[in-house]
Amino acid sequence: MSFVPRARRAVVGLAAFAGLALLSSGSLAQDVSDSHLKAARAAIAAINATDAYDGILPEAAQALKTQLIQKNPDLQELIVKTVDGEAIAMASRRADLEKEAALAYARVFNETQCSEIAAFYESDTGLKLLSDGPIVTRELIKAANIWQNGVARDLAQNVGLALAATLKDLPPLEIPAQDGSQATMPVTPEGTAPGTQPAPADAPAAGTSN
Repeated sequence: MSFVPRARRAVVGLAAFAGLALLSSGSLAQDVSDSHLKAARAAIAAINATDAYDGILPEAAQALKTQLIQKNPDLQELIVKTVDGEAIAMASRRADLEKEAALAYARVFNETQCSEIAAFYESDTGLKLLSDGPIVTRELIKAANIWQNGVARDLAQNVGLALAATLKDLPPLEIPAQDGSQATMPVTPEGTAPGTQPAPADAPAAGTSN
């Protein structure tokens, strides 16, 4: 049936990609001692380094089911059963990702450093950093946004004042607002906002006097 070649090509492509990844890491694995790799595994486990990738296989299975069912709606039940079964059979390959992650850490951190990372993140302070770190990060982003708006606004205002003082005899430049509000015209050296000066009195008509 038409869905079989497509499914086979998808599986072959994934297998080829995985094979290349394993070959590229093979030489590196030979240079890492068992104790170093064990320390690196402890480090990634302590910081939950691979937790974000838990959904890769389920998401891949769901995407494949959707694609196949769209092209073969009459085979929906068979497709769901087959894809789910194959996905469950591949669940053990999750260990491959753990190994690759451990090798990545071993490439950057020596064995002692890996052990120190694990020790810290298994401590009370490390556990609190893992649990409350995202809260602190959100607050930091919020504070940075407020600070950014204030700096941009004050910079624009100061530049407007400096330009107004320098360009005394020229029309003032309009400085765009930096905080989402309406732009504020720079203040003239005399302290009067441009455009707010009193309108000049009408000139006397010809032949008349004040």
